[in-house]
Amino acid sequence: MRKILIFAIISTLIACNAYRELPGSKVDDNWKVKPIPPSAQQEGGDPAAGLDYLIYGDYIGSGVPYEFFKKKMSNQPDTVLRREGENAYVGYGATVFTAPNGVKVVNGNCFTCHAGKLNGEVVLGLGNSFSDYRKSLKPMARLMRLGVGLKYDKDSDEWKAFEDFSNYFREMAPYIQVNQAGANPAFRLAEACMNHRNPADLTYKKAPNYEMMDYTIATDVPPLWNVKKKNALYYNGIGRGDFTKLLFQASVLGIPDSTAARQAVNRFRDVVAWLMELEPPPYPGPVDGQLAAKGETVFNDHCSKCHGTYGSEESYPNKLISLALVKTDPLYANYAFNSGIVGWYNSSWFANTEPRSYFEPNLGYVAPPLDGIWASAPYLHNGAVPTVEALLDSAKRPTYWSRSGRSDDYNHRELGWNYTALETPEGDWAFDTTLPGYSNKGHYFGDKLSEEERSAVVEYLKTL
Repeated sequence: MRKILIFAIISTLIACNAYRELPGSKVDDNWKVKPIPPSAQQEGGDPAAGLDYLIYGDYIGSGVPYEFFKKKMSNQPDTVLRREGENAYVGYGATVFTAPNGVKVVNGNCFTCHAGKLNGEVVLGLGNSFSDYRKSLKPMARLMRLGVGLKYDKDSDEWKAFEDFSNYFREMAPYIQVNQAGANPAFRLAEACMNHRNPADLTYKKAPNYEMMDYTIATDVPPLWNVKKKNALYYNGIGRGDFTKLLFQASVLGIPDSTAARQAVNRFRDVVAWLMELEPPPYPGPVDGQLAAKGETVFNDHCSKCHGTYGSEESYPNKLISLALVKTDPLYANYAFNSGIVGWYNSSWFANTEPRSYFEPNLGYVAPPLDGIWASAPYLHNGAVPTVEALLDSAKRPTYWSRSGRSDDYNHRELGWNYTALETPEGDWAFDTTLPGYSNKGHYFGDKLSEEERSAVVEYLKTL
């Protein structure tokens, strides 16, 4: 049973909420829209090598010893990545790799969060909106450490290959339990792990670097195919500079030090090259071409200034929209603006070695590219709105709503998940927009359109 539970951790990387003081709703009225300038990026990577590294690579650095883990592996082959060898039966969200000391270990990979199910198929690069991080992993962190400790001596190579991951898993466990199904606590995972890393060499340190709020803020997971259009990463545009380091941050869960981090970052140039070629899945249903053409005109007149233009001559303006203007839930932006992770990151190996990345927080959110928007429900940065139709008409947004949890339960007319409006937030996939950080307010720009115009825009968005 112990090993089965450990398998569940590694293959899903699901990650204790105590309501302490939440940051206030600070709004900067001195600006409305800011353009995000581009940063120089590394070129010349190999896209095929980038995908290979994502599914076979050692970028997490440490993990559960493979010999400890393998008896509870699935007997069903991985039909998503179709990997070979020891990874053939691990599941697409985990990877067997060799730790720096030569021991084979198992840990999660990027597709734990960045591969989502849609119409029964797993789509690489789509955010996983069917993850569930509501259970505390603090007991599991203790149990996992105990189990490996009973099997391997503390001086053994196996324990040494496991210890870094165990340390960071233990430190992050109190901060990555969410109160909303489908929400992803990636920011808190990184914040908790970096809180116990020496900024200069990234080695583990028991004493924390900064204070962290107890309440777990989580978001929807954006699609990776839009990275190629962006000048900054993350919903609030905080991630600036070199993308290889910014995309590499999941490695803080187990990478031992900056020497290992440097080796992994060098390989992430190939990962960025793969992302530059990644495309969204085409809309699978029929499209009313005449209605979509009308929608394109409406979109270009009312939406393209922030979200860009599409088709033969594409453009994307990379605009940061202030909280004062967009009026969506401010908690994520406010917290990131004040988090100790900002100072830590900008004084760390990430910002002080080449190629440089850094954090630049602002009280706003980036207006994202809309390629493949049909596939990426739910909407807003916190996933509070189930369909595009409700996104464009705020009067249709339910306070409490639920979906079935099936990836084929899709609404082609409204463009998003079929949902049921609720009187109270009950059920496994219920969403509560009254919880801190999950308001469905804001982005009222579609309200000024007529019903016919909104229907036309929805039809047009199917073509992106």
